[in-house]
Amino acid sequence: MNAKPVIGISCGDLNGIGTELIIKTFSDSRILEHCTPVVFASNKLINFYRKAVPEASFNYQSTKELNKLNTKQLNVFNCWEEEVMISPGQLTETGGKYAVKSLEVAVQALKDKQIDGLVTAPIHKKNIQSASFNFTGHTPYLKNVFNANDVLMILYSGNFRVALVTEHIPVQEIAKYITRENIYNKLQLLQQSLKRDFGIDKPKIAVLGLNPHAGDEGLIGNEEETIIKPVIKDAKQKDILAFGPYSADAFFARGQYEKFDAVLAMYHDQGLIPFKTLAGGEGVNFTAGLPGVRTSPDHGVAFDIAGKNKAEESSFVSSIFECIDIINRRNFYDENHKNPLKKRTAEVLGNAVDEKIEEAGE
Repeated sequence: MNAKPVIGISCGDLNGIGTELIIKTFSDSRILEHCTPVVFASNKLINFYRKAVPEASFNYQSTKELNKLNTKQLNVFNCWEEEVMISPGQLTETGGKYAVKSLEVAVQALKDKQIDGLVTAPIHKKNIQSASFNFTGHTPYLKNVFNANDVLMILYSGNFRVALVTEHIPVQEIAKYITRENIYNKLQLLQQSLKRDFGIDKPKIAVLGLNPHAGDEGLIGNEEETIIKPVIKDAKQKDILAFGPYSADAFFARGQYEKFDAVLAMYHDQGLIPFKTLAGGEGVNFTAGLPGVRTSPDHGVAFDIAGKNKAEESSFVSSIFECIDIINRRNFYDENHKNPLKKRTAEVLGNAVDEKIEEAGE
């Protein structure tokens, strides 16, 4: 393991804002103190968008060998050499084809442990589809590549975390995926991730209902009574601190999410509309359940502003730093749980420090 983690970055849709975000993010060289970044793309793509951000103080090193990275500069690993048509703001077959090429090479590097974490720039779900890539997005693709039993999408900003039971599926199909097994598996994954990836010893998880008003005691659908409540009861018996089900509208409107370490929503918009409204553009998407760490910004390709020097990089910057932080927290957790005595010593020392602080405050 390098002193600084090596963070791989896929370029996303060639015609979206991904490359502009990369250029703006790494124009601030201070980020290089915390990681060694490598972008999976091509020099020509970087140079094309560099012209659109003339004020950027931006340099990079081109490489074809991941074991010879410059630790003091952005590295560009060339995944292709051919001329590629770049059409900012346009949904094209080429934009999707090379987004997939970048992603595939980056994910293989993560699998091979040539990089320590991966940050993915946005792709478009329509133009990535092909005979060899039949996935609705990054999350199901990563689950397939890593052969994971299950994965979990978590969006978060600071201590506000929202996870999803279902992701990109049509609304009319949601209810059939709301099963005891699915919810319990997601709760298990969420608890483990909160402990290992976020450093929370005893996480409290709020579970939302599926129906309006969490079913109103069975008057508006019975999934809460027959599925969700029994799962929460089972989870508690297995030391998962799960509570609910809560009515989604009141839960967010009254700020109840602030009392929990995470919220498990039943479907995409139920969790992500309030999250994106409240997070204010600083959110990060994290895929729990993988052997490697993957984060991404919480927005899409933004074709409407692509190539216009209007993209705001705060979510992308947060994704880089969160990828670094999760790698470090995960390593710390794994090291301590391999050595129980070390973990116990750390707890005793931590308690002693807390007591000293309390005494000083008296």
